[in-house]
Amino acid sequence: MKIVKEIFAYREMIASLVRKDLRGRYKGSVLGFLWTFINPLLQLLVYTMVFSIILRANVDKFYLFLFVALIPWIFFSSCLSAGSGIILAEKNLVVKIYFPREVLPIYFTTSSFVNMLYCFIVVIAVVIISGVNLSFLALLCLPVVMIVEYVMALGVCFLVSAVTVYFRDLQHIMGIVAMAWQFLTPIMYPLDIVPESVRPIFMLNPMTPVITAYRDILYYGRAPELSTLLNAAVFGAAILLIGFAVFGKLKKRFAEVL
Repeated sequence: MKIVKEIFAYREMIASLVRKDLRGRYKGSVLGFLWTFINPLLQLLVYTMVFSIILRANVDKFYLFLFVALIPWIFFSSCLSAGSGIILAEKNLVVKIYFPREVLPIYFTTSSFVNMLYCFIVVIAVVIISGVNLSFLALLCLPVVMIVEYVMALGVCFLVSAVTVYFRDLQHIMGIVAMAWQFLTPIMYPLDIVPESVRPIFMLNPMTPVITAYRDILYYGRAPELSTLLNAAVFGAAILLIGFAVFGKLKKRFAEVL
């Protein structure tokens, strides 16, 4: 509770870093903030062409099936790969001034989360244009799923950012891990096509219930099953606790190692 109170006391610093990151993310580019929407749309275009034309995924409205899962994945993936280097990127702050080191993963995850929320403006527009009948209960579940994913992503960011300070190669390895993890998560294909023999292994993937919940809400227009939400919440809480504990143990020597 002591460290939680200390982090809360530095909430203005977190808010300032989030604003700075969002403003500087596309600073100097011609299209600027529009890249927030262009990047996921271009990825959607590529995946749709590959899986609708070349590999021919037999899924109705595949573009929507993919889009509602791809945007949440991009957020989580950024916390996994880019988040691993956040302590190294801000080493001048870590070495020169005192503040709770947890501030750095929190601001990075929050900034990426806000970026995802902006992208959801496009997602909701596409869902409405596609004619999905969103139930009121399903819409109530959407913020819950988002919060669960935020908690999970924060835990991952805590873990990888702390370990990377001591093992710098992890920053490069995480890019490969993110790519492999994406293909092991039912983003570009329905979970139904996974063979029954290996499906229990897929269910151990903490992102599987999260993606399933997003798709239930935004593609099928229904509230996720309670078991799906519970699995996602348990995974999220467990990852956050592990990440927070590991970060707390390793942060003591950050300044020395950096």
